[in-house]
Amino acid sequence: MKSAEIRESFLSFFESKGCRRLPSSSLVPDDPSLLLTSAGMVQFKPVFLGLRDIGTTRAATCQKCARTTDIDIIGTTGRHHSFFEMLGNFSFGDYFKSEACAWAYEYSTKVLGLDPDRLWFSIYEDDDEAEGVWRDEVGVPAERIVRMGAKDNFWSAGPTGPCGPCSELYYDQGADVGCGTPECVPGCDCDRYVEYWNLVFMQFDRQEDGALVPLPKKNIDTGMGLERVAAIMQRVRSNFETDDLRALVEVAEDLSHTRLGQSARSDVSLRILADHARAVTFLIADGVLPSNEGRGYVLRRLLRRAIRHGRLLGVEDPFMVRLVETVIARWGEPYPELVENADLIRRIVLAEEERFRVTLRQGLAYLASAIERTQAAGGSQLDGTEAFTLHDTYGFPYELTSEIAAEAGLAVDSAAFDTQMEAQRARGRAAVKDESWSSFGGAFDGIAREAGTTEFLGYRLDEADSVVVGIVVDGQPVERADAGTSADVVLAATPFYAEQGGQAGDAGTISGDGSLFSVADTRFPVPGLVAHSGQVESGAIALGDKVHVAIDVLRRERIRRNHTATHILHWSLRRILGEHVRQSGSHVAPERLRFDFTHFEALSAEQLRRIEEMANRKVMENHPVRNYETSLVSAREMGVTALFGEKYGEIVRVLEVGNFSKELCGGTHVARSSEIGVIKLIAEGSVGANLRRIEAVTSFDALTYLERVEGELGEAAAALRVGRFEVAERAKAITGRVKELEAALHKAKSQASAFDPSSVPTLDIGYPVAVGRVPPMDASELRGLADVLRSHLGTASAVVLATTDPESGAPLLTASATAAAVARGFDAAAVIHASAPRIKGGGGGRPEMAQAGGKDADGIEAALAEARSLLGAG
Repeated sequence: MKSAEIRESFLSFFESKGCRRLPSSSLVPDDPSLLLTSAGMVQFKPVFLGLRDIGTTRAATCQKCARTTDIDIIGTTGRHHSFFEMLGNFSFGDYFKSEACAWAYEYSTKVLGLDPDRLWFSIYEDDDEAEGVWRDEVGVPAERIVRMGAKDNFWSAGPTGPCGPCSELYYDQGADVGCGTPECVPGCDCDRYVEYWNLVFMQFDRQEDGALVPLPKKNIDTGMGLERVAAIMQRVRSNFETDDLRALVEVAEDLSHTRLGQSARSDVSLRILADHARAVTFLIADGVLPSNEGRGYVLRRLLRRAIRHGRLLGVEDPFMVRLVETVIARWGEPYPELVENADLIRRIVLAEEERFRVTLRQGLAYLASAIERTQAAGGSQLDGTEAFTLHDTYGFPYELTSEIAAEAGLAVDSAAFDTQMEAQRARGRAAVKDESWSSFGGAFDGIAREAGTTEFLGYRLDEADSVVVGIVVDGQPVERADAGTSADVVLAATPFYAEQGGQAGDAGTISGDGSLFSVADTRFPVPGLVAHSGQVESGAIALGDKVHVAIDVLRRERIRRNHTATHILHWSLRRILGEHVRQSGSHVAPERLRFDFTHFEALSAEQLRRIEEMANRKVMENHPVRNYETSLVSAREMGVTALFGEKYGEIVRVLEVGNFSKELCGGTHVARSSEIGVIKLIAEGSVGANLRRIEAVTSFDALTYLERVEGELGEAAAALRVGRFEVAERAKAITGRVKELEAALHKAKSQASAFDPSSVPTLDIGYPVAVGRVPPMDASELRGLADVLRSHLGTASAVVLATTDPESGAPLLTASATAAAVARGFDAAAVIHASAPRIKGGGGGRPEMAQAGGKDADGIEAALAEARSLLGAG
């Protein structure tokens, strides 16, 4: 069976068992405690916790997953991946062990056709129930059921919270594959038994004291690695020999003129190219862009690791795009976001690859300098910290650093390098709390479980009657909040829009019988639950109160105008800059809008003018704006633009502006484009690699901005004594004159500094010391010249220089020396202390560098003579 056939057969099989087929969620999880989506259960955490109802108690998915905490292992084995597909079936308080085990066995033997005699089953050491299900209900021979400890067969969300035993399915590849020892059983470190499916029986809630309390509803969470099953079905020993991954390996082989199996070293590089190319493509498609922190750093590291392994294989020219195109071609059907963002993915990968080529050159220069420093100090071993810097900052593999160092006759301190690497891995593991359930048991979770989600009325109403179902003060649920108390109030229904999709949360009031609560912001503390943050202004607000809620309509109107403007701007940007432009974030506030988008260079003034003009033309054409709900599948078929990096459910909300803009958006908007008034761009700049930001204002805020600009222009015209429309011409004239004067000054300084270093007399006092007068220059230029002279004279040398400042004519003295000269007795501070009185001045410093200024330039020669005398060469 091909990988695509396995994926479809799994989902179809569990559909036949009453499970609802759901799409993969994004690699960027909703959970802030997670860096990346690392398992199939991540999107269902709110369901397991009882915080969200998805309309079914049974589900099946093929989830995109990314795990990179041990990235350095990838490539060295045939089974580790940075990106993989996890097949899973889930029960939310519905079926349990009997069905989960029976269906897993049925799918394995009847659909996949695996030989039952090759299947083994592990259970938690105390789980007699699971053993009974496998042995008595499914019919598995008792000798094929292995008991293991908590490390292998007990899943836990954390120190407390949902947990339970698990059962793993293994496939026996045969004695010829294994270690050959009599003790070889499932769980052995050899490759004989391949664990391909894990069934988690989530049935307990672990308490603070360690007690396991049964959950009200028992759940099932399973995970089966598609790549591992494909390897079993296609009878290959490595995941990289399966059909999909093999296609990527073949591209890497073609690029490098190398073959898998040719050598252990090249095999690692070929696997890395295949694995990382797939991960990079999926990450970018889900909205991750290269950066130096968080998910962007993971992406950049994967990209650079792949690029440098390409170079190890001898591939010098940019090559990643060819691998990316293969990923899009083979995975584009089940994951349409790859096709939708194909052009953007290619451009980002190419730009990052070209940027890294520059970084590699810088790394070679850094390494050459490190080798030179080590040799100058008489060392035989390159510092491991230097090697780690090359690895982490410049992307140099340890092997490459060692090879170049060896050519210079140096070893590398591998122990120090390994220490730094392990510290980095520890930081990575600490930053990623896989499958964390950190919010379990919080105040808002409890409200959501008891009261359910908040009904949103804001698409059609600005005010409504509702009921208070939750109050939180300082993170704790309370029954009542009195005047002066800051709190979060949860209502059964609300017209207040909670901050999401870039749109700011609403403000307004909640009023009851003698009470008034002022809402400053509205947010989602947990999915589906709206919290109104603010303060009790008068009276008291209590659970069960019947209240009247009203948004600040004028504030909402400003937000609506700005939000619809972002969609028009997005359309205009794509028309002027190209179809690669994708929204990558926004912030829609009452006073202004901020719009982030993918692009690869700064925008010119002419481009900005055209973007603004085109957007305003659409505003003034007075197009109708409408919202409606449809399925995500239907929206894609209609060609609706999904915003880059956003995550969507099965039912989505579409925003249409006229017949030119059609995008997915859940925000609030104007009824017609002319309500926006005018869009005025006020700033544009970079916010990261391949990412730009535009800021704009609309309506009355645009008018305020234009009034301010007009006022500033008037003040400038008055200061320059010209008319308002002559300011630019006069400013250009003044700027031109300043540049002319700066050029003349620079030329004078250059002429004064242009001389032969050897023209300064040099003394030999066991090491060379240059003592002399040089042409006029300022103090910083004098210090720079001293550095040049020391470099010219050698590793053990010193200089004593005198000059006059070109502007004031005041005398200047400086003395400096290399560390080797100081070690041999040179003291720059002593030299300056003795010489400075000759120019009627004073100064000081350290043995390696000192300087002085004076009042009598006629005493320069006497000062230099004093220095020579002190140095024993008078």
